[in-house]
Amino acid sequence: MVLHGLRRLRMLHELEERGTLAAVAASLGYTPSAVSQQLALLEKEVGARLLEKAGRGVRLTDAGRLLAAHAATMLAAAEAAQTDLESLTGDVRGTVRAGGLQSATRHLLIPVLTELQETHPGVRLELTELELEEALPELRLGTLHLSISDEYSGHPRPRPPGLHYETILDEPLKLVLPAGHRLATATTVDVADLRDDVWVASAATTGHHALVLATCRSAGGFDPDVRHRSNDADVQLALVRSAGAVALLPALVLPPDDPALAIRDVARAEVGRRLVAITGDRAHAPALDAVLGAIRNQATRITTGPRRRRR
Repeated sequence: MVLHGLRRLRMLHELEERGTLAAVAASLGYTPSAVSQQLALLEKEVGARLLEKAGRGVRLTDAGRLLAAHAATMLAAAEAAQTDLESLTGDVRGTVRAGGLQSATRHLLIPVLTELQETHPGVRLELTELELEEALPELRLGTLHLSISDEYSGHPRPRPPGLHYETILDEPLKLVLPAGHRLATATTVDVADLRDDVWVASAATTGHHALVLATCRSAGGFDPDVRHRSNDADVQLALVRSAGAVALLPALVLPPDDPALAIRDVARAEVGRRLVAITGDRAHAPALDAVLGAIRNQATRITTGPRRRRR
């Protein structure tokens, strides 16, 4: 009975945050009609009307908003109690839902998933590729436990209160040229010498795109011809190989040895990226601590591993 009550309170809390029954259903893995039925049962249990019609949807009544606020407190208390019980038994098990941008998922979270299957088989790690804007509301709701986001030099990302932020990895960005580029034999490349080249970057709304523009303007004195856009690093690299574009990419996403690419340091400018682990502002459960520890270990392996040979 208690578990059913908490489940219904979570639905009410999520409805306040997400706004529609369909969004709550999609988040929790129910149908909209099932969510509606559970909230109707909650109304009967508390003896108050919690929802009212609003156009084609519903909205919370004053009583609904009041109970939703208390629901957040009760859900946090239930999670803290579960964490304390797990810590008391010393049994590291449980589900951790983690998300991250593509490069972090591929190079940090997937290796961690493999490691945990051996070191902590009781931990169930669920991965979703998510951008920061998608992850933040899920972290606040507690439906996501961990997200890995990025920050580029001079372009800080939003850091809403109520969340914890830990820098996991600092890395340089490299200029990526086709192997046959006129500057491919140089050790370092001045961005100013690429003013006439075609560029590839991420979508116009991303921090990476803003960084490419800012670097070309500050270090080269020009606006780049960003003719191609993709948030997929592999697509950007393919455009360098096949279309003769140039790119500015984090070291983490670059292949260790590709004869079709010339990967060079940026001359006269320091350009970098920081990967940040974001967690909710609650006591860490042992399972989440295990995942964070494995992420730190993987980041150390990336940082201290053999130097990649560049062509």
